[in-house]
Amino acid sequence: MHRQTAIRLFVLITFVLGITALHYLTGLDKSSYHDIYRRLYYVPIVLGGLWFTLRGGVGTAVAVSLLYAPHVLLQWGHHPGTNPEQYLEIVLYNVIGLLTGFLTQREREQKLRYQQASIRLEESYEKLRGQADQLLEIEEQLRRADRLSALGELSAGMAHEIRNPLGAIRGTAEILHDAIDKTDPHREFAQIMIREVDRLEGVVRDFLSFARPEEGRREAVDLGQALQEVLLLTRTQAQKVGVAVRVDLSADLPPIAGNSEQLKQVFLNLLLNALQVMPDGGSLDVRGTAAAGRVRLEFSDSGPGIAPELHDRIFNPFYTTRSAGTGLGLAITHRIVTAHGGRLTVQSQLGAGATFILELPVGAGSLL
Repeated sequence: MHRQTAIRLFVLITFVLGITALHYLTGLDKSSYHDIYRRLYYVPIVLGGLWFTLRGGVGTAVAVSLLYAPHVLLQWGHHPGTNPEQYLEIVLYNVIGLLTGFLTQREREQKLRYQQASIRLEESYEKLRGQADQLLEIEEQLRRADRLSALGELSAGMAHEIRNPLGAIRGTAEILHDAIDKTDPHREFAQIMIREVDRLEGVVRDFLSFARPEEGRREAVDLGQALQEVLLLTRTQAQKVGVAVRVDLSADLPPIAGNSEQLKQVFLNLLLNALQVMPDGGSLDVRGTAAAGRVRLEFSDSGPGIAPELHDRIFNPFYTTRSAGTGLGLAITHRIVTAHGGRLTVQSQLGAGATFILELPVGAGSLL
């Protein structure tokens, strides 16, 4: 900017001094040349107004007037061909400089106001867009809450109705299993029946956990310790599938107000979910930091990743991409985190792994 200003000043000074030199070095007998020279003064005057607004236009006009006036008074004043318009030209110089500078200054002030208004509009737009995104997020949470409530009531009823006959089926299968000789090939069918009944029992248990989450008292929970306990439980399974688990927790993670068992269930669901998407091995990085009154835990796996359009759907109940899954693990996890006043999100691309981000407030959070 300073370089540009210096160049413009140099051009104006060169113009004015050059035209003035032509006036003083050209003889009075060549009046037509002088007519051209004095009109050339308008060029630097207009440029001064355009480049430096009112101050530039008036300043250039005054400088031209002071340089041109002696020529008119001393050289043309005693010449018989002196024309009064030469004196009027000096007045026009100042009028043109004043008008050009004034109009340019008004235009720049108006442009500045438009720019400021544009900035304010952009800020307002960003704020409105943020509020709109927040409203959409709240609306989605309300829809999910409605679905969870309806499905919870349905699941509770179904689970209780299914659990009793399941118990009877399992008991009968055990009796048949014990009654069949070990060498009888039909004994295997009884084992399959017991195994499948146990699997259904697990599904029913998930339904009940989803429908009527376990009540808990508020207590100070050391997230680092709770996470380490869950990692210890899943260590064997991680080694079995060849997943390297790396943990990086900040030393100053503050305790949060919550239910320890429910939070352990959250960690367990996220860890098992990561292990299940990497049956052929991989890596799982668990990072924990604290800032601005919130604890942030990240579970990053090197699995196949999740398509962006599925990021919201994976927290819906009964949505799963695994044939053996019930689709309730992440739904229950999301529900527990939300009840603790926290937030659970996912960042992922297909083929680039997935990162589940868990944020929990250090202060109060309503428990289930």
